[in-house]
Amino acid sequence: MQRLYDFIRRHPTSVDSFWAVLLFGLSMLIVVDDSGVGGTSTLHRLLAVPCVIALCTAVALRRRWTVPMFWLTVGAGAYQLVLGPTANLFDFAMLVILYTVAAGDVPRWVSRTALGAGLLASPLYFARFGVDKGPSNAEAALFTLFMMVPFALAWVLGDSVRTRRAYYAQLVERNQRLEKEREAQAKVAVAAERARIARELHDVVAHNVSVMVVQADGAAYVMDAAPEQAKEALQTISGTGRQALAEMRRLLGVLRTGEPQESEDYVPQPDVEQIEVLVEQVRAAGLTVDFEVEGAPRRLPSGVELTAYRIVQEALTNTRKHGGPDARASVRLVYFDDGLGLLVEDDGRGAAHELYEDGGADGAGHGLIGMRERIGMVGGTLDAGPRPGGGFRISALLPLKKR
Repeated sequence: MQRLYDFIRRHPTSVDSFWAVLLFGLSMLIVVDDSGVGGTSTLHRLLAVPCVIALCTAVALRRRWTVPMFWLTVGAGAYQLVLGPTANLFDFAMLVILYTVAAGDVPRWVSRTALGAGLLASPLYFARFGVDKGPSNAEAALFTLFMMVPFALAWVLGDSVRTRRAYYAQLVERNQRLEKEREAQAKVAVAAERARIARELHDVVAHNVSVMVVQADGAAYVMDAAPEQAKEALQTISGTGRQALAEMRRLLGVLRTGEPQESEDYVPQPDVEQIEVLVEQVRAAGLTVDFEVEGAPRRLPSGVELTAYRIVQEALTNTRKHGGPDARASVRLVYFDDGLGLLVEDDGRGAAHELYEDGGADGAGHGLIGMRERIGMVGGTLDAGPRPGGGFRISALLPLKKR
């Protein structure tokens, strides 16, 4: 059935030609009948043949050349009025052409002209040939009006189809335009997020370098008086330097779109220990949050700690925005030997997946896009989506070494 539908959609003229041939055959059977075209003479039969051919041709080519076939149909109707072949089955083509003109992509004046011609067809025909429905003029007028109804219905049906097609085309165009705009916005969001991550990592590296400078100055000061303290300071410098070097390598992988600007957000970056402070702030704002830590807490690379903090911040912000007034959330940190696991869940009503992609902590940060960018920077993985029982879940694994 689907193949048949696809064939009909791809070959409309072939389908119309089939119906035109069928109409031609049935019409010619009527023509050869003794009384099928208003008379018994051979002349009446011969006069009907050009009309049959014209109307069947119009049916066959109605969707390829709509306007020319409409005028061909008008000519066939005038031919009938002048030379006398009476109405019969082949005149059904007039209704088909009227519908096609009303539904087709033709100028509106052509469509209105077709409606006028269709409404005039019955009065002109009955004025020419008479109405065999009784002596009453009222009955004759009523019958003529009744015969105008099919033409009006054909035009109304065709015009409604044209309106629906135009509306559908507008929806398709709007959807394509919105899709392109969304892709462009996503690209802009990714670029902006990368620039923001670059600024934050720059702060982390600058912090590490500052620590190294302080430790080096201290080691130089106590080198002679306290060699053990100087040794510890040098070890701290070594470890901090390696960490700063790793962060710098990650920083080089980010495409920066602009220089950092002085703003309220340009502050020392938070770490994992401040997640508990963040949870308390969210609780104070009215959201019930359970906080749990598993494993032995320890210092992690600054980039990993910053990423963990931002993910929890983003997830709790989404819960507060979309979870509803009675939503509850839980934050779970798990320290593994080779990484840090995060699980943030809520039991709220949640929001469409697109809202989590399109809204961040500030309302314009493209939440999940930003999370993926951040986690990609440290080589981690992210799993986010609705929970089976309702609400939303964000699960992340942040390795200590970038894979």
